[in-house]
Amino acid sequence: MNPELAMKVANAVLYEGYMLYPYRASAIKNRQRWSFGILYPLEYHEVGLGTERSQIHSECLVRMTGDPVLHVQLRFLQLVAREGGEEGVERSFDCELSAGRAAQQMFSFTFAGDAGSRERREVTGMISVAVMELTNQLAKLAVSVTNTSSLAGDAHDRDFALLSSLLSAHTILSITGGEFVSLLDPPEELREHVSACKNVGNFPVLVGAEGERDMMLCSPILLYDYPQVAPESAGDFFDGTEMDEMLTLRVMTLTDEEKDQMRAGDDRVRRLLERTEASAREQLTRTHGTIRQMRPATGEEPIIDLWNPDAPENTPLASVTVFGVELKPGDRVRLWPQKSADIMDMAMKGKVAIIEAIERDYDDQVHLAVVLEDDPGRDLGMLRQPGHRFFFSPEEVEPLALNREVTNER
Repeated sequence: MNPELAMKVANAVLYEGYMLYPYRASAIKNRQRWSFGILYPLEYHEVGLGTERSQIHSECLVRMTGDPVLHVQLRFLQLVAREGGEEGVERSFDCELSAGRAAQQMFSFTFAGDAGSRERREVTGMISVAVMELTNQLAKLAVSVTNTSSLAGDAHDRDFALLSSLLSAHTILSITGGEFVSLLDPPEELREHVSACKNVGNFPVLVGAEGERDMMLCSPILLYDYPQVAPESAGDFFDGTEMDEMLTLRVMTLTDEEKDQMRAGDDRVRRLLERTEASAREQLTRTHGTIRQMRPATGEEPIIDLWNPDAPENTPLASVTVFGVELKPGDRVRLWPQKSADIMDMAMKGKVAIIEAIERDYDDQVHLAVVLEDDPGRDLGMLRQPGHRFFFSPEEVEPLALNREVTNER
């Protein structure tokens, strides 16, 4: 069991989206508090409509290897209103039970508020834990967390409801005398049992050191087994899924006035600013170009000179034949993206483009580098600037010399 590794990931989940760049409470996106895993009071209007929830439910499998004892830790943030905004206070509640062949127990928790005050409201909830025997040595574990807080206010007021809510709610499960089964990569013989597990509002993944099976994180954010926080990260940036390097650079661009607003806000945001100002260069050095692992060369790999544009494998092709028409750089084509992988593919459908180069990748696939004819930044594309130069396969372009009958067949 490695609780330190698990807690690092759990803390990242807890504060995901807690405060978004530019880290000012006055910013529009920070006035509308958002977070994964919010459990609202049952009386909140959106819960009744089914668009928000007051409960999360987790199910996973446990192999029994002895006399199992299950420990459940619930963690969440409770919002506290304060001058200039709101602050999240960490809350946790622990419970434990003997997870024999069949067991069920309810646990209630309360975090007191200030009587008659909007600053901190009372938050109450219930944890239900059930163990159901499937085979002689296999059981299904079900854990539910429900917000039972009284709303005592406008049922349509989201900001008021958040003060009685559990934000970023998740559970950490740990067991002795047993081991958890991966829901992402289960043994073949357990796949049917895994497919019957129901998870609502979160998903359990194995956490800790690779190969350990005594801890699970039931996360409102979809993760893989054994997730890790990058060791190069200097600390939380809170800004969901953004890269540390990018955010470090962004914080460095803030004006003195904007930084003063950060300092006047949440303690965690203030520490983020102080950390970045004190060691921005060191942070960028640690995070830039990190290599996770390297594999030894077998001696059979082709030697590719990536740095020499004149190397034969890096030399653009002079021409390519498409539908019997020889195309060269400078020729005009009409684009017909076939994959529609993103909005750009749809936006470029039918557009006229100019071939800038004909290139071949290391899998010997041919790609046409093109620049849109009506792009105001076409000159930048010809200079190979990102955002103005695009790649298409020969099957995705129509030489404008083709007749309309062939075009319609496409």
